[in-house]
Formats: sequence, C-alpha cells, structure tokens
Amino acid sequence: MTSAPAIGFEYRPSRWVPRLFGAMTSLALISIAVSGAPVAVRIALMLASITLCIHTVHRLRLPIYAVGWANRSGWTLRGLDGADDAAALVSFRVMRQVVLLRLVSERYGKLTLWLMPDNSDSDIRRRLRMRLAVLANDTERPR
Repeated sequence: MTSAPAIGFEYRPSRWVPRLFGAMTSLALISIAVSGAPVAVRIALMLASITLCIHTVHRLRLPIYAVGWANRSGWTLRGLDGADDAAALVSFRVMRQVVLLRLVSERYGKLTLWLMPDNSDSDIRRRLRMRLAVLANDTERPR
C-alpha cells in the first residue's frame, strides 16, 4: 500500500455529539438530584455539570472546514479562511461507524474530529479505517 490514494473531506461538526453530551448531563443531573447529598452540594454539582457540558459543546466547534491526508505530505487542515496548515496525527479511535481523529497543528493546536454517519460519508470513514489499520499495524511491529 505504498501508493495509497490521498484522502480528503470537508468537516462539519456532528449534530449527534452535543446531543449525546446533553443526554449524559441530564442523567448526571437526575442522579445528583436523587442523591442524599445536602441541597447546597447538589446545587453546586448540578451547576458544575451544566457548565462543563456547555464548555465541552462549545469546544466541538472547530476553526477548520476540510481535512486531507496524503502519503507524502501527511495530514493537512484547511481553515475557515482557506489557509492550509500541516498537522500530525496524535492518536485515533475507531468504534464501528465512528472515527475519532486527534490531530495537532501549530496554528490550531490540538483538535479532535468526530467522524460519524451524520457528518461524513461512509466511504470516507471506510477508507480512513483502512488507512488507520495499516498505520496501527506499522507501529505495532518491532523494528
């Protein structure tokens, strides 16, 4: 697979991830409400949970609109202003139809991309899973 084709895709945040965080926060709020903790502690924990959820959802908005990978040049991020920036893949996770990419670049810092069925094409996710599997195989082999 030395001549693997380049992979490029537009990226937009998934609508499912904020809903997932909201559902998990709702469950946390219910469990805090029915706990036997003092009222002041429950209120403080509920406010902290809501604040952290809002903060996390705001961090999902990324200043990029496209991502690319090529065998020779590596990962590239295209910003909202149209400028390209080189990036490095720090880690990744593949869970059935979901691919998480953790990239780092000088301009944007650390970014986590959630590729899910509602924000990416199934063919792109399949090609990424295949490429990441090859990458994982290469790093696991002793040299």
